Amino acid sequence: MAEENQTQVTEFVLLGFSQEWSFLFLIFLAIYLVTVLGNAAILALIFLDSRLHSPMYFFLSHLSCLDICYSSVTVPKILVNTLHLQTTISYQGCLAQMFFLMGCAGAECALLAVMAYDRYAAVCEPLHYTHVMRWGVCMVAAAGCWLWGMLDSAVHTFLASRLSFCGAARIQHIFCDVPPLLQIACSNTHASEAALHAASIFVGLSPFLFVVISYLRILAAVLRMPMAVNRRKAFSTCAAHLLVVVLYFGMANLNYNRPSAGYSPEADTLVSVLYCIVIPMLNPIIYSLRNQEVRAALRKVL
Repeated sequence: MAEENQTQVTEFVLLGFSQEWSFLFLIFLAIYLVTVLGNAAILALIFLDSRLHSPMYFFLSHLSCLDICYSSVTVPKILVNTLHLQTTISYQGCLAQMFFLMGCAGAECALLAVMAYDRYAAVCEPLHYTHVMRWGVCMVAAAGCWLWGMLDSAVHTFLASRLSFCGAARIQHIFCDVPPLLQIACSNTHASEAALHAASIFVGLSPFLFVVISYLRILAAVLRMPMAVNRRKAFSTCAAHLLVVVLYFGMANLNYNRPSAGYSPEADTLVSVLYCIVIPMLNPIIYSLRNQEVRAALRKVL
């Protein structure tokens, strides 16, 4: 009987929208513009100012690219849907949105771990820093982060493409992601759920633990520094990155490691908006406000 009720889905209806969402159009548009322009400004500053041609800012430029991609995967479609009563997304568009969203998420987790190691090498191994973080190593590390994210995303997208859906495919969300898609599938979702749990460990938890260990060793090294001015400089350099890490991994954990009972539709939408839309906007603000070198480069350009 279940096989008879399965249909070939051509589009999904996104139920996270309502008529009240129309007033949020300007808010989402403002967030998107700040995200794109802010991260583009970071990229421009790193390209134009030779003082920012270092491994730390090389990885920061990749983080800015990821944040632009993150927002561009979801926000333009959200802006279109807030203006229409019938909020749908095609089957192929849903899988594509999920692929790039998960790809950016996996790449950013790996990139934040690499950035933590860069700060560890700079603070704890200053004499060997230029050799350890030479340009060849940096380029391989950045390419590996992007590839790691895309491979992880390819697995989730392939498994999602094998799911079947019964009747009208209605997603209680404002964009396509793995958890809400699994909720409406009428076929066996064990493989997708297992892949999601495995990813939460290897793609999410492992980089987070690596970051924590790196910063514990950085903290120990900083506290051993003889001069207060050196300690302040080291803390200032690492504070912005640590704030980004706490925000990103915290929201990622809420988004993908949900309680068995799940969230309410409103809470689910709020968590996803904070994770996928708001945090990419905050990253350039955090780095520009907390980083003296970025502020100095901005003043020089202006």
